[in-house]
Amino acid sequence: MRTEQPKMIKLTEYRLPDYLIDETHLTFELHENYALVHARLLMQRNPGLDETLPPLILDGQQLELVDVALDGRHLTAVEYQLSDSHLQVQPTHSSFEFTSTVRIEPQNNTALEGLYKSSGMFCTQCEAEGFRKITYYLDRPDVMSRFTTTIHAEKQRYPVLLSNGNPIAEGEGENGRHWMTWQDPFKKPAYLFAVVAGDLLRVDDSFITMSGREVALRIFVEPENIDKCQHAMDSLKNAMRWDEEVYGREYDLDIFMIVAVNDFNMGAMENKGLNIFNSSCVLAKAETATDAAHQRVEAVVAHEYFHNWSGNRVTCRDWFQLSLKEGFTVFRDSEFSADMNSRVVTRIEGVAYLRTHQFAEDAGPMAHPVRPEQYMEISNFYTLTIYEKGAEVVRMLHTLLGAETFRKGSDLYFERHDGQAVTCDDFIAAMESVSGMDLTQFKRWYSQAGTPQLSVSDSYDAATQTYQLHVKQSCPDTPEQRNKQPFVIPLSMALLNQQGESLPLQLHGESAAVLGERVLAVTEAEQSFSFIKVPEKPLPSLLRGFSAPVQLDYAYSRDDLLFLLQHDTDGFNRWEAGQQLALQVIEEVVGQLYETDEPMLDTRLVEVFSALLAQEDLDPAMLAEFIALPSTGYIIEQYEQADPLAIHQAREYVSNQLAFALKEPMLARYQALRKVSLQTPYVAQASDFARRRLQNMLLAYLMRTEDLEILDACVDQFGVADNMTERLAALACLVNSPFTDEAEHALASFAERFEDDPLVMDQWFSVQAAAALPDGLERVEHLLKHPAFSIKNPNKVRAVVGAFTQNTPNFHAIDGSGYAFLADKVIKLDALNPQMAARMLSPLTRWQRFDLHQQEMMQSQLQRVRGSGDLSADLFEVLEKSLAV
Repeated sequence: MRTEQPKMIKLTEYRLPDYLIDETHLTFELHENYALVHARLLMQRNPGLDETLPPLILDGQQLELVDVALDGRHLTAVEYQLSDSHLQVQPTHSSFEFTSTVRIEPQNNTALEGLYKSSGMFCTQCEAEGFRKITYYLDRPDVMSRFTTTIHAEKQRYPVLLSNGNPIAEGEGENGRHWMTWQDPFKKPAYLFAVVAGDLLRVDDSFITMSGREVALRIFVEPENIDKCQHAMDSLKNAMRWDEEVYGREYDLDIFMIVAVNDFNMGAMENKGLNIFNSSCVLAKAETATDAAHQRVEAVVAHEYFHNWSGNRVTCRDWFQLSLKEGFTVFRDSEFSADMNSRVVTRIEGVAYLRTHQFAEDAGPMAHPVRPEQYMEISNFYTLTIYEKGAEVVRMLHTLLGAETFRKGSDLYFERHDGQAVTCDDFIAAMESVSGMDLTQFKRWYSQAGTPQLSVSDSYDAATQTYQLHVKQSCPDTPEQRNKQPFVIPLSMALLNQQGESLPLQLHGESAAVLGERVLAVTEAEQSFSFIKVPEKPLPSLLRGFSAPVQLDYAYSRDDLLFLLQHDTDGFNRWEAGQQLALQVIEEVVGQLYETDEPMLDTRLVEVFSALLAQEDLDPAMLAEFIALPSTGYIIEQYEQADPLAIHQAREYVSNQLAFALKEPMLARYQALRKVSLQTPYVAQASDFARRRLQNMLLAYLMRTEDLEILDACVDQFGVADNMTERLAALACLVNSPFTDEAEHALASFAERFEDDPLVMDQWFSVQAAAALPDGLERVEHLLKHPAFSIKNPNKVRAVVGAFTQNTPNFHAIDGSGYAFLADKVIKLDALNPQMAARMLSPLTRWQRFDLHQQEMMQSQLQRVRGSGDLSADLFEVLEKSLAV
C-alpha cells in the first residue's frame, strides 16, 4: 500500500525554466530487446533570469543512464546526481552542450507512454510527460526547441522510419540496418515529439495551399488496412481547406503524415507534422466502420490537424493552460463537423454528450475549473472539463463577440504568439484587444468549477404590453471551491406568439426592436430584462442553441413543451423541448413504479411522436433525434440520489409503450427507408447518415414488439447489409431481444466473418457487454477469455469493461457484483497502464449520485482498490479525491 503521497503541483508555484534548449539532436538505435537514445542538447541559461548558474535538473523516468557529458567532457558518477525521476548536473557556462546516452526497453512498455511497441511497430506518445521516458530532458511545454532526429533500425523489419518535420538524409548501415534523419524547422516542446519505425504501407495524396504551395499528404498503416484510409484522407483535405477559409491558417511544412497504431491510450496525438492516431480514428470503410465511426474519423483528423496552429505553433505555457489548446481546438473541430454535416444535429449530439458526462464530472469528486489550480498527476486532467467545457467557453466568446470579431481576435492571437508558449489570459487579451470589451468577469469560466444553475421566471402586463424575464444564477459548491461569483452567461432567447412566430424584441430604453432572436448577457446573481411593445403573453424560447453550458430551470408545462417541440424556430430547442417532455414522463413513471406494477404513460408523448412520424418533410436526422429518449445516464444526472434500476425500468417501459402504440407508422417508415437503403450504394455523407440512423432507431423500437415479421426484417438487414452501420444495428437489436437462437447465430456469423479485424471485433465485444439482459456479468467474464481480447490494449478494455459500465441493470446489480468486477479490473490495469486504470475507475467515483445502498457498495470497492497495493499516482489521486468527499 502507498505510504508516500505524490506531490501536488500548483499553478501559483509556476516559475520560468532555469535553462532553455535551443537545439535538440536525437539519435535512436532501435533493437528488438532494447533501444539506445543519444541526445545532444545545445542549451543556455534563460535570458529572462539572472546570470547565476543553478544546477541543471532534467526530467527522466525508467531510464538506464549509459553516459553523460558537458561540453564534450564525460562526467564521472560523483559529478552528477541521479534519482528515479531526475538527473542533476552543474553547468559551468551560460551556454553549453549537454549529451547523454540512455538505454530503454520499448517492448516492455505497457503504459504506452514514451517509446513503446505496438503490433511490432515502434511509436511514441509524449503528451503530457512521456518524453522523460525517452531521454533526460526539460520535459515541460514552455521549453521549445528545434529538433533533428536520426533513427537507425533493421531495414527488413522496419523499412519505414519517421519523425517530425521534413526528411533531410537517409542511408544504409551495417548488418542489414538503415537510417533516416528528419529535421523540424519549427521550435516545439518535447510533448510534440514523435518517432515511428515499422513495416507500413502508405496512401499518398497532396494539397495545394492558399498560397500555392503543394503539401504531400501521407497516411501510414499496416498492410492489411491499406484499403481503409480514403475517408481519413478526404477528411484531412477538407479540414485543411476549411482552416484556410474560416481561420486563414495555412499548413507550414512540406509534408503532413498520419500513422495508425493499434495500442494507444487516447484518440490521437498532434505531434508536429507526424500525427499518431489510434487506429479506430483513422480506419474506415463501409463494410467495417459505422457511420458514427466515419464521423469520428472526420472529427478527430480535423481536430489533430487544427492543432497545428492552436496547440503547436502557439502552445501552452504549462499544463494548467491545457484548455488553451484543447478547448479552442474542440470548438474548431465541432464547427468543422457542423459545416460538413447537419449543424443542428451536430450541436444536439455535442450537448447530449456534454450534459450526460461533463456535467456529471462537474458534480463529482474530480470537479475542477477549466484552468485547474493544482494537480497531482497531469494525465488525470485530460478531462471533459478541459476539452468539452473548454470548447463551450470558447463558443460563448464567439457568441458574445460575433463571428467577425472573434476571427479578428484569433488572427491577433496567432500573430502575437506564434512560436510561443502562452496562457489562457493571452487568448482572452487578444479578444479584448479587437472587441474593446472588458472580459475580466468572463474569465471566471476558467477559474470556477461546477455547472452554473440558471433559474428563469417571467411576468406579463397586458395593459402596458410589457414582458419581464427574471434571471437568477448560482453555482453549486465543488470539492475545492465554495461561494462562486457570478459568471457572464450569454442567454440566447426569443419570444413566441400563439402561432409559434418570433416576436420583435425591444428592451426598455432601446429605440428599435431586434427581429427574431437576441443574446442577453447575464452578469449578476439576480437580473431582470424588460421587453416593451409585446402584444400578447409570449412563450419564451430560452438558451437557444445551448448558448451556455448551464442547467436551465424554467417552469414549462407539458403543454408548453409540446408547443415548443412542434413550433419553435430553433432546431436545438425543439429537440430540447422533446427531451424535457420525455424526461418528465419517465420521471413520473419512476414514481409510479414505487406504487404499482402497472404505471400509466402520458398519452401526449405518444401523440406528439405520432405527429412527428407523419411529417414527411421533416429532416430524417432531426426526426431521429426527436424520437430518441433521453439516455439513462442523463436521467440519472437529474436526481440528487438516483435509483438506477428503477430509472432503467421506467425508461424501458416508456420505450416499449411507444413501440407498441406506434408500431404501424414506425413499420411503414422503416420499410420505406430500408427500400432506399437496398437501392442505394453506401455513401459517407450527412444525408445518408441521417437515413440510416432513423432506419436503425425505428428497427430498435419495432424489435421491442417481439413481432416475428419484424424479427425476419431484422435478420434480413443483418444478413444482406452492405455496410457496418446497418449490420451492427441489427446485431444489437437481436442481442437485446428474447430471440436467443437468432442472436447466437448472428454473433457467431459476425465473429467468423470479422475475426481478423480488431476494430470490428471491438464492436462485437461492445454489443454484448452493453446488452441489458440478465446474466450480463457472466457474459462479460466470458468475453474477457476470448482470444481477441487483451487487457493490454486500451481499445479492448474500453470495448468490454467500459461498455459494461454503461450497462445499467448489470453494472448496478443489486448485489454489487458489477462494482466488484470493475474494481478487479482497475487493480489489474494499474500495474500495466495507470492512465487506463484511473479512467476506468470513473463510474465508481460518482457514488454520491446514487441511493444509499449503491453508495455503500461503491465506496466499499473504492476502499478495496485503495488497499490493494502500491498504486500509481494516476489512480491514487482519483481514489483520494473520490473518498475524501
